[in-house]
Formats: sequence, C-alpha cells, structure tokens
Amino acid sequence: MSPPSLIDTHPNLAGAAPVALSYELFPPRSAAAAESLWTTIGELETTDPDYVSVTYGASGSNRNTAVELINRLVQETTLRPLAHLTCVGNSPEELAEIIGELLDVGVRGILALRGDRPKDGGTPPEGSLRYAQDLIELIRRVEQRRSALLCAGKVAVGVAAYPTRHPESPSEAHDVEVLLAKQRSGADFAITQVFFHTRQYADLLARARRAGVTIPIIPGVMPLTSIRRLTRLGELTGVEPTPELMGRLAGADTDAERTRIGVNATVDLANAALDAGAPGIHLYTFNEHAAALEVLDKLALPRPHRTLPNASRRTASRIRLAS
Repeated sequence: MSPPSLIDTHPNLAGAAPVALSYELFPPRSAAAAESLWTTIGELETTDPDYVSVTYGASGSNRNTAVELINRLVQETTLRPLAHLTCVGNSPEELAEIIGELLDVGVRGILALRGDRPKDGGTPPEGSLRYAQDLIELIRRVEQRRSALLCAGKVAVGVAAYPTRHPESPSEAHDVEVLLAKQRSGADFAITQVFFHTRQYADLLARARRAGVTIPIIPGVMPLTSIRRLTRLGELTGVEPTPELMGRLAGADTDAERTRIGVNATVDLANAALDAGAPGIHLYTFNEHAAALEVLDKLALPRPHRTLPNASRRTASRIRLAS
C-alpha cells in the first residue's frame, strides 16, 4: 500500500488556485493602429494579467512586427508575452531560428499552431511541418539545446482546442484525439477557439477528460459586441452565434446598449465555463480594451495579491482581488 501523499496528510495545501487571466493582441498594421494598441496595452497592464498572447500572421507574414511588439512588451511593460507560432509557410530550419529569436528576446511561452493552409491549395514545401504536434516537438528540441541559457527552465507550450468541430475535422471526437496527440508531444496547456453557447466549453472539457487529456484547457472568449465581427467569426468557425443574441444586438438603439447586451452575453459564457471548472479566462481583445475591461469588471475574478510596479498601479482596482 502506498504511503499517503502530502496533499492527503495536509488537505489545506490543496486549496483552489486563483483564476488565470490573459488577453490576446495582434501586431499593429499602421502607425495609428500602433498608437491605439499601446493605449490598450497600458489599460490592460493595470489588471496585472498572467500573460498576453501575440498573434502571428498567416505564413508568418507579420513576423518582424510581431517580434518587435513582443520585444517592446518585454522591455517596456510588466506583461509576459505568449508568442503565437505557426507551422505553415516556414521550413523546420526557419522555425528553429524563429524559436531561438523569440527565446533571445525573453519569451518563455509559445502557442504552437498549425496555421491556415494556403488559400491556393498549393503543396507545402518538402520537409515542412504538417501539424501543431510537430511544432511542439521542434520547440522542445530547441529548448533542450538552450537549457543552460534557460537555467534548465522550461518553455511553456500552449495549443489550440476546439469547443466545436474544427472546419477541417470529421468529428469532435477526432478533435479531441488531436488535442491528446498535442499533449503527448509536450503541450502544457490549451486555449479554446471562440464559442457562442454556454454548454460548449463544459462539453469539450468532458470529452477531453474522458479521452485522457489532463492539461489545463482555458476558455477563450471575445466580447460579443460587434455584429460584423460575430458574423465573420461564425463564417470562419462554422458555428453561428445564437440568433437571439444577434437579434438583440441588431435591435439595440445605441452603441452603449449594444455594448451592454454583448458584455452581459460574454460574462454569461465566461461564468458558465468557470462553473464547469475552467482554470482561467483568455479574452480576445481585437486590440480594444473597453469592452474587455467591462467584461472583467463584471466577472470579479479571484486574483492573486501582487505588488504592482508604479506603471501598473494606476487603475489596479478595476478587478476585485481575492482576499
């Protein structure tokens, strides 16, 4: 018979962890967009998130802009960047170089993605990586070669998860098998794509746990305030937003009323995920802070007490810290 574990003998050590908080940003496409983005970054920084993810364009099209943004986040803010990286469009050698570049600027978290296939349906270059799990393994090989530089630390590798069937997948069960393969390749956590129905996260979590997925699965939610954006995401994901929500947004008389409706719907999604056991919330901001912060205000997440540097102390009361 095995001896009792430390948690068994000291159950008070097994208390619930604070809820993780993170945001997604994308590199700006113009000087005006950059100015607006850095206003958003300043506002988001006051909430002391655990990390912010920085997207990476199709086929690495905005690689330099993304690395520049990540570098500035590391040097000029208290934010910890999670760098998106995609297989498509680069050779393994090029990807290894990019991974090294990200580590050199201070990145310690990478979101490993397959990326969108070329729209022209062309054949990938000889020897290119085909799946996210291949990229995970490459990250681990680069990490191993740099273990002394990282003080034998570990790069956190995240992956995508799908609450509804991926557009290219035969079934939701297949999606879960892919997620399990990513875990076996060395993924540490997953962030879900957007979803629009309160049961979808709980259903994904149940399917994943039954299949043997043990890594944390963090729900990704977006402020449901823009009809245009919701329609576009519905087309991309193959999952239509609820007709009731779309009707209420369309029937709103003012932008303020539309925002109120969308924020409340987003809070309902996030709370349903938290009730199902979500370890955190990842907010897709679209480089806009106002609606994201309204969602955060209403969620009142239990967050750890931390002493914030002066730059981040301005409006830290936006979120109610757990006592």
